[in-house]
Amino acid sequence: MLNKRFFKTKDEVEVTFVVEREDAESALLLCDANEWQPVEMSKRKKDGAYVTKMRFPTNGEVEFRYLLNDTVWVNDEEADAYRPNEFGEENSILFTSQS
Repeated sequence: MLNKRFFKTKDEVEVTFVVEREDAESALLLCDANEWQPVEMSKRKKDGAYVTKMRFPTNGEVEFRYLLNDTVWVNDEEADAYRPNEFGEENSILFTSQS
């Protein structure tokens, strides 16, 4: 799940990434905006979902994926689009424009 928050005074968007998978014991977010360096996601106590927030410039796009349990790659079902990657799978795409 994705939640975008746009700022009136800044040219950036804060995105909350949420993974809700009962089989997940750990979750990482990887994206091209930070050169595919893993970002550890925190487990929420109230529902067990994994969450992290990142900020990106507006009017762009970000390719990303989640890595669960250090072995399973998954995409976000609410991504704005998907694009094939060099591994024969697809990456999720996030558009950072308001339209």
